[in-house]
Amino acid sequence: MKTRHFRLGFFLFLTPVLLWLISLIVIPHIDLLISSFQTDNDQGQTVFSLENYRTFFTDSVYWYTFVRTAFYAVLVTFLTFLLTFPLAFYITKIATRRFGGFLSMLLLLPFWVGELVSIYGWMILLRESGVINYLLEGAHLIRHPLPLLYNDFSMVLGLVYMSMLFMVVPLISALESLDDSLIEAASDLGASKLTIFRRIVIPYAAPGITSGAIVVFMLVLGDYLSPDLLGGKNSLWFTEQIYNEFIASFNWNQGAAFGFLLLLLSSFMVWAGLKLSGQRLDKAVGA
Repeated sequence: MKTRHFRLGFFLFLTPVLLWLISLIVIPHIDLLISSFQTDNDQGQTVFSLENYRTFFTDSVYWYTFVRTAFYAVLVTFLTFLLTFPLAFYITKIATRRFGGFLSMLLLLPFWVGELVSIYGWMILLRESGVINYLLEGAHLIRHPLPLLYNDFSMVLGLVYMSMLFMVVPLISALESLDDSLIEAASDLGASKLTIFRRIVIPYAAPGITSGAIVVFMLVLGDYLSPDLLGGKNSLWFTEQIYNEFIASFNWNQGAAFGFLLLLLSSFMVWAGLKLSGQRLDKAVGA
């Protein structure tokens, strides 16, 4: 009887989640997948073909934007890790609990105002008449304003800034469980700081690194606001191509094909990252 009640309760608890996943994720994706293989022939009839995918491979602009997006997504993920790992280690192993909590709260500040407001804040800082150029000119370090906005530099800067929290949280979670006595024992035995980081800290934090890298990479790959507002017209991003197909050109079939190509890219990069790091997806997600 208890087993039957447990199964009934588990089923009732799981049903809303399954309905939400099926109705809002599975069914729309299946519909988009079908649309990606549909085109209109000369008679205006809808037929199934590979024309939408062939357009991607034959048009150099689409292919270049696709590869460029993948490259910068990997670059932003790597830069985010380089910036957040020392911070996560300082919060968990060096700073006091009170000060560490204060630093963690500061990392949440960008999300209190939202991504759009944060991006406009960076635009105010980076534009030619902005704060940074004003301070540099006031200190007589430059004669003319630097072109800090509407280029790849400002785009990467904005993406890294908006991604830091998603990398540092799993890193802090992984490093908090690291026993300090392991580091102290290695130091007493004569191991250098570099050896301690390479042989103890990094391997122990590997699940957190993998988890953070997966989240950051997928968020950056699908971002639209930062490349569009900070990068400008010269910073091509594949999500902009998808937006143009859906909204500007009203070509939903082509946009669906581009969306699934982006999904394949993210899935492949996650698989490759797990293989290279030797981690398992369930262990990384649970970090």
